[in-house]
Amino acid sequence: MMYNADEQFEKLGLTLPPAPAPKGVYKPYVIDGKYLYLSGHGPVQDDATLIIGRIGVDMDAEAGKLSARQVGLTMLSTIQTNLGSLNKIKRVIKVLGMVNCSPDFERHPYIINGCSELFAAVWGEENGIGTRSAVGFGSLPDNIPVEIEALFELHEG
Repeated sequence: MMYNADEQFEKLGLTLPPAPAPKGVYKPYVIDGKYLYLSGHGPVQDDATLIIGRIGVDMDAEAGKLSARQVGLTMLSTIQTNLGSLNKIKRVIKVLGMVNCSPDFERHPYIINGCSELFAAVWGEENGIGTRSAVGFGSLPDNIPVEIEALFELHEG
C-alpha cells in the first residue's frame, strides 16, 4: 500500500495557508520530468500575511523554528494547490534554508529543522528527509525570518 501523505498531514491537525502568488519575475514551481522545483517560499500565515522579523534581534530561536515550519506549510500549500495532492511527491531530495539573523547567530540548522521535521512527519522519515543546507543571511525579502526552496521527486504517472 502506498504511503498517504494527505492522510498524514490531516492527522497533524495543521492548516495550510493560501499558496502565495509570485512577487517578482519567477514561477513558484517548475516540473521537469520527475522533479518538482519549488522557488524560495516565505512564512505565509493563514490570513495571507507574512511573519516578519530577524532571528536574534526581533525573535528567538524557538520563534524562528516555528517560522520555518510555517514556510514548510506554505510550500505544502503550493504543492496542494498546483498538483492537487501531497501524494504526488515521492520524496524530498534537497532543502535549502536561508535564515535572516544577527551576525552572531549560529543555530541555522535548528531553525530549518522546523521545516524538515514537518516534511518528515508528512512523507515519513524515509522519503521526507533529503539533503539540506541551512545558512545565515544578513537580510531576506520583506524582512522575513526564513526563506526555503526545495527539490522533490514526483511519483511517475
